[in-house]
Amino acid sequence: MPRAFLIVMDSVGIGGAPDADRFFNDGRPDTGANTLAHIAARHQLHMPHLDRLGLGAAVRLASGQTAPALTATPQGLWGAATEVSSGKDTPSGHWELACVPVPWEWHYFPDRTPAFPPELTQRVCDLARTEGILGNIHASGTVILDQLGAEHLRTLWPICYTSADSVFQIAAHEEAFGLDRLLALCEGIAPVLHAMKVGRVIARPFTGTPGAFTRTPNRRDYAIAPPEPTILDIAAKAGRETNAIGKIGDIFSHRGITRLYKGASDADLAEHLVQLTATAAEGSLTFANFVEFDSLYGHRRDPAGYARHLEWFDGIAGRATAGLQPGDLMIFTADHGNDPTWTGTDHTRERVPVLAAGTAPKAIGQVGFSDVGASILDHLGLPPAGHGNSFL
Repeated sequence: MPRAFLIVMDSVGIGGAPDADRFFNDGRPDTGANTLAHIAARHQLHMPHLDRLGLGAAVRLASGQTAPALTATPQGLWGAATEVSSGKDTPSGHWELACVPVPWEWHYFPDRTPAFPPELTQRVCDLARTEGILGNIHASGTVILDQLGAEHLRTLWPICYTSADSVFQIAAHEEAFGLDRLLALCEGIAPVLHAMKVGRVIARPFTGTPGAFTRTPNRRDYAIAPPEPTILDIAAKAGRETNAIGKIGDIFSHRGITRLYKGASDADLAEHLVQLTATAAEGSLTFANFVEFDSLYGHRRDPAGYARHLEWFDGIAGRATAGLQPGDLMIFTADHGNDPTWTGTDHTRERVPVLAAGTAPKAIGQVGFSDVGASILDHLGLPPAGHGNSFL
């Protein structure tokens, strides 16, 4: 029985989104953003495995731009996907890839101080048992620790902040405030935010002392549950094994998941993926997210670091595809862009690559995000979802 592997390279966009002019970074529209092409223009990328599948060709298809050094003739199934959900964030991209386009407009907090309505702030204080919160602004998660970490240690008030995404983030010191207390706070406030159509409440634990604060791997996302069955739900209902690697469990509210594989880094997650190519059950679905493209290099506007991570991941892709068994399908894609050469520090609205190993070489052209999930279901012989069409 065939197996399927869906691998999301978080934020590896390839430009060309037709509605990029509706999305902004620091007041500048995302028109022209192209994560992969702009990195490739600055750094001679060596990505032979993904390029052979069609990565360079997908960039040219999506945006008309060329990624220098990514010029191989495609030997896999390849194309570019366009999102219809009104967002450029993690839940929107992943849900639509899993055949559930977002049917509503997300709530975004205004870029002003204070950013949050007083009734929300008071509810956080009640749950945290504090007299106030720190932050209450749009901020970079690493910068705000430098700015407010010392005051947090003095007051033990939670640091609350947001961004251009539909998120409410709470940072707290793991030892001084307590990790369990932070997670309980985020879990308690999540229903309030979800009712407002804020996509995620994110726990951001950190450790250290002033001048040397560092985030820990114990981040936790509390996301709104998808409003319709996803490919994970459909596979699980059919009795199939479903493996979630990395953030997938959090993104899908741990629904439709048989086994969850976590790690402190993308390197840890990569070992889980490679191992599952050998051990995943027949007929299973493995869904993976590799987040460090986005979290360590896109948001921090680090093109050189992003380039190194792309080349490292290409090696992982080579190991993973080498482990496929006859009949397996492995699709590599992304959920949005995060161009490290762009203004601001937020995601960029872009098309994403669709590259597949385990099937005959084929140019599929421009497809929709939901077509990716529909093709996974088709390959596994499962009932179709309500959105998307198989390109197999």
